[in-house]
Amino acid sequence: MKNGGGIGTLQERSLHAKIKEIYNTPDSEVEVTVDGFVIDVVKGDLLIEIQTRKFSAIKDKLFKLMKNHPVRLVHPIAQEKWIIRQSEDGEVIGQRKSPKKMGFLNIFEELVSIPTFIMHSNFEIEILLIKEEEIRVNDGKGSWRRKGWSSVDRDLVDILDRKIFTTPSDFLGLIPDTIEEPFTTKTLSETLKIPRHLIQKMTYCMRKMGALKVVGKEGNAHLYLKNQ
Repeated sequence: MKNGGGIGTLQERSLHAKIKEIYNTPDSEVEVTVDGFVIDVVKGDLLIEIQTRKFSAIKDKLFKLMKNHPVRLVHPIAQEKWIIRQSEDGEVIGQRKSPKKMGFLNIFEELVSIPTFIMHSNFEIEILLIKEEEIRVNDGKGSWRRKGWSSVDRDLVDILDRKIFTTPSDFLGLIPDTIEEPFTTKTLSETLKIPRHLIQKMTYCMRKMGALKVVGKEGNAHLYLKNQ
């Protein structure tokens, strides 16, 4: 291992930097090189990687590291988000609360890139439900949906809840005990009041990791049982 010498902020958004500061305790090191990769935080034998989006971008890195080291992937999900509009010189000109509400189930939007990793004894995921601010600037470079406004930064306001998942069975806790088995994605979507497309990613991931099994069909829909 080689210590990188401090917390780097080059091309690092505020959200990532602040979460790294939280994990940087007196018994840890930051930006340590392990097996040729720079690790956000190293605490004893544990390698902590903070990824705010796109698990696919670090899939190969995680796969190689967890062969020989315990790895924790930390992922923040915005349960509450405020959109802060700024002028190009940094002056706040408006703010609003995003109507979108997310929770632990939104982990499956990214987990589809690495659904089987949780089966490895050296891999775990910590999900942080956070309150965040997204900073936008009207620089004309943003998408047409945002009318030219660009998202230039994300900032951590507070951590509202957190959970660590170490085995596939831990994810079964996201399925209500009250649901009648076997169930379909439609039934699960209605029970959890979550859009069908997210439930489909959820069941895909949980099948791949062995937490759910298909036991038949109801019409064209798969019937699922918890694999406990």
